[in-house]
Amino acid sequence: MTTIRQRRVEKGTEAAEDQPSEEKNVKPDGKILPGHTGGKLWSILSITVGGIVAISLGLLTSVYVATLHENDLWFSNIKEVEREISFRTECGLYYSYYKEMIQAASIQQGLHGLVYDNKTESVRTINILERMNIYQEVFLSILYRILPIQQYLEPVYFYIYTLFGLQAVYVIALYVTSWLLSGTWLSGLLAACWYITNRIDTTRVEFTIPLRENWALPFFAVQIAAITYLLRTHLRPVQERLTLMVVFIATFLFSLTWQFNQFMMLIQALALFILDCVDMLPTAKVTWLYIIQISGLLLVCVLQFFNSMILGSLLISFNASVLIARTVQKILNLESDEHIFKFLKAKFGFGATRDFDANLYLCEEAFGLLPLNTFSRLSDTLLFYVYVFVLFFMTIAAVIVAFRNLSDSNQVQFMAKMEECTITLKPDAAYNLIHTVLFGCLALSTMRMKYLWTSHMCVFASFGLCSTEVWKLTLRCIHLYTSQRTHMIKYSIPIITLLYISYKFWPGIMDELSELREFYDPDTVELMNWIKSNTPNTAVFAGSMQLLAGVKLCTGRTLTNHPHYEDKNLRERTKQIYQIYAKRSPEDVYRILRSFGTDYVILEDSICYERRHSRGCRLRDLLDVANGHVMDGLGENEPDLKPSLYPRFCEEIKKNLPSYTIHFTRVFQNKTFHVYKLAKHK
Repeated sequence: MTTIRQRRVEKGTEAAEDQPSEEKNVKPDGKILPGHTGGKLWSILSITVGGIVAISLGLLTSVYVATLHENDLWFSNIKEVEREISFRTECGLYYSYYKEMIQAASIQQGLHGLVYDNKTESVRTINILERMNIYQEVFLSILYRILPIQQYLEPVYFYIYTLFGLQAVYVIALYVTSWLLSGTWLSGLLAACWYITNRIDTTRVEFTIPLRENWALPFFAVQIAAITYLLRTHLRPVQERLTLMVVFIATFLFSLTWQFNQFMMLIQALALFILDCVDMLPTAKVTWLYIIQISGLLLVCVLQFFNSMILGSLLISFNASVLIARTVQKILNLESDEHIFKFLKAKFGFGATRDFDANLYLCEEAFGLLPLNTFSRLSDTLLFYVYVFVLFFMTIAAVIVAFRNLSDSNQVQFMAKMEECTITLKPDAAYNLIHTVLFGCLALSTMRMKYLWTSHMCVFASFGLCSTEVWKLTLRCIHLYTSQRTHMIKYSIPIITLLYISYKFWPGIMDELSELREFYDPDTVELMNWIKSNTPNTAVFAGSMQLLAGVKLCTGRTLTNHPHYEDKNLRERTKQIYQIYAKRSPEDVYRILRSFGTDYVILEDSICYERRHSRGCRLRDLLDVANGHVMDGLGENEPDLKPSLYPRFCEEIKKNLPSYTIHFTRVFQNKTFHVYKLAKHK
């Protein structure tokens, strides 16, 4: 089991910068009036300083997470096999394809190996480029091969430094979005500081580096920043075209790097649809965004060899029309993502399920409800309090504006009240409001998706705290509004907040950076070294999805199953392989394993005797219920479940009974793992 242990060491002030429509010396088209050179120079200086601050914060964030990763694992000092084991579960699977491309005799041979892969799933040849979102690994490996850096930088460092570098892009995009919304880069500074001080809830890049979301979310943030700029009024045609191009590129890269892109963009499309219905967004721009979403996703579909999961995605269905989508999904007979819908159906209480795949998700903490202690942590930095405050007033403004847009009332008094709110909800602010609400709902229902919400929460809260419109509405509600008071508050409150965050969290950050630990997982290291030294290169291994990803990365051996779960055949195969932890006869287990060409099976005590989950959510319980057997231990069972005729395979095989030894021979064991070689009967 992987653990982390303590390392043993051998031996100012800023000018107002409101949006163009509010500047006294600015025309509606954004041009500075003649005779105001001083104001123009001050604006240029402010933009320059704000840009330098954005880039500096982005680079500092990259260095920060890279240092945490090094300090946590002592990555520069551990062996290569330990580095690879540190890429846990599917992270190791994705990194293995980067390693394959680096080690291939040529780029062409490496690509051929990915398109005709027969080592990821035994007795099957699959197209990895079609099945998985690994073009980033392909691009990075090609870049590493053609750049003259091999003598100075190891492949693994080129890979992880690229991911840490993307964190700079992420923070800069969040900074720019907040700046665009509020009109002052002080807002961007606050957003970046909140992102860093709430790192536990805004990113997990330092310990799950190759995870697909760590590639995708920076591009998603860039897309949101570009959409925010696009929705501003008075853009020139050339500005609009360039912004649409940025939106398209960011959308394409986001879609290319994460298999769940279509579900995120579906929520985004829903946000655009809602705002378009209540006349809060320009219809022409919304139409362009729909087109960009569809075209970006279809381009990815082509690159992924017409992946049916993309072709039948709900995003295309929603954007293209429900009628066409139903026809397309029926024709394609989609099954790649059916486990997601089974999971959602069970999660929201639409009937109990014994489906193994759905229960596998339901029992994982990452797919549960967002824990309440998340809000406690976010409140420590004042982020959650500010977010709720801004969300409250922005929602009131949105409701009033939407009602006004949809109302035919001509009452003068009513319209006068409505007019006060029009400036409070510009199209870019309206989009970010509905965006944060919808992604907030997603995060509340599924903890793993909180990173989409918490990073935008930093943007939204900082924008509100530095927004003239929010403070104007707030002060008018309590009858204290003056322009001078509004101007003072929009700068003083953010500065006080920044001082508070610095005072409270800077010492903790310094302590965190000085804490030195190291990677420690001797049992897994021993297993991987044994496999490399004592088994043929063509050997086929069966076991848990998470462990086998590491086996592929560290040893290059062929697998029976793996953690990339977006394939119906693989899910069925995994359920069959997992019968090694069920109550099945040795003959049944042997027959199942041999049907997938298995030579060796790895049993893990941490799964066989699992205590991490409660009864009903242990893997062995899920298998028992799916097989119609009663679960182990005290507790209730459904009435139709029956006792199994056989003991649990992973326990009974260790007794070396003749009925087991005729099929399985133990060839390796340590405190964590037991490896058995399968007999080859004629």
